Amino acid sequence: MDRTGVYVERIRKTRPPDARYVSLAYSRVRGGVAPMGVARAGTTAIDLVVHSVRPVGPLGSVGLILPTIPWQEIPGGSGTTEGGTSSHTTGVTDRLRTIVSKAEQAGATGLWACDHLFWHRPVLEPLTSLAVAATASTAATLGTCVLQLPMRSPAAVARQAGTLQLLSGGRFVLGLGVGSHPGEYEAAEVDYSRRGRLLDEGIDALSRAWASGGDPETRYRQEPACSPIPIWLAGNSEAALKRTARVGDGWVPFLIRSDEYRTGRTRLFDLAIDAGRDPASIDTSVVVLVCCGDSVEVARRAGTAWLADLYNLPPKAFDRHLVAGTPDDCAAGIAAYHEAGAGHVVVMVAADETLDHFGPVVEALRSRLSTDRAEVVAEPVPSPELEPLGATP
Repeated sequence: MDRTGVYVERIRKTRPPDARYVSLAYSRVRGGVAPMGVARAGTTAIDLVVHSVRPVGPLGSVGLILPTIPWQEIPGGSGTTEGGTSSHTTGVTDRLRTIVSKAEQAGATGLWACDHLFWHRPVLEPLTSLAVAATASTAATLGTCVLQLPMRSPAAVARQAGTLQLLSGGRFVLGLGVGSHPGEYEAAEVDYSRRGRLLDEGIDALSRAWASGGDPETRYRQEPACSPIPIWLAGNSEAALKRTARVGDGWVPFLIRSDEYRTGRTRLFDLAIDAGRDPASIDTSVVVLVCCGDSVEVARRAGTAWLADLYNLPPKAFDRHLVAGTPDDCAAGIAAYHEAGAGHVVVMVAADETLDHFGPVVEALRSRLSTDRAEVVAEPVPSPELEPLGATP
């Protein structure tokens, strides 16, 4: 990517360039498509410029997990949308659109939706929610954070993701992971023990589905073709890091301290080099739990209680991962992740009223900026062992 904010992708085509049929078979596609830099006989390599979807902005690239879990928004019984108010479903849609618009105005450069196929509370489906978000935003990256692909049909997800990429004007990022709830897999009738293998197979299937577009000789294909969809992968285990190093366009772990993040990022870069990849081609992001309050103690107590209710776990399970305190305290905590190498910090507010926390934190981050805002934060932070390679994102 150059400094103007565009990527130049090398695209393989088996026919003369035609704007209507741009093949998206690029380096991530495997199983029948030549890897980057390896041209098969009869192919032509051309350059295709696509808009960047890296969520980089003047606030040091801070995103927001959208509250797609509608707390206290279901006035009827559990699992229903009927209750004491009229037009309830429309109310939820309007509320989501308002949050999206206000978050982007506040400075969110990325808007993200979580995923649970089965859960103990009402939760909105993420890709559908992001379609709504696309209509209420103009520039922010939109993405799943993260979609549990092993419980879904990769072909269907490929179609949904391609549609979102087109509807959003090329702003979509597909964040993927395996989750950590065996009961959810059981409800979905999917073998939890095979989740890692299923994710690997699913990523390959996504690539094949996207590569089918633009080939008129293929009767059943996914059209219309869209610009390349970045895949960001979650997890900080060795297996997750190896997967990201092999096929990920980005890394977005959760429940990880800033010092652990720095170590994991260095390990990821080492693995990328082992896999023959340029570490600079992998966006490094992170999800951070945040709760604001009058003091660290007050905010931590409220935030851990909220998370305990959400995940049905003891509050102490989140104590070491929650960034809590005044807006200035929370801004400092987020800055620690930027300093550890996170190009984009995804804020998950541990409270019902998301904007009441996100807005003040963004303002506190603004106060930390230097006067030269164009050069702040978005640059990767070199680890002592490894200098980033290639063009600066």
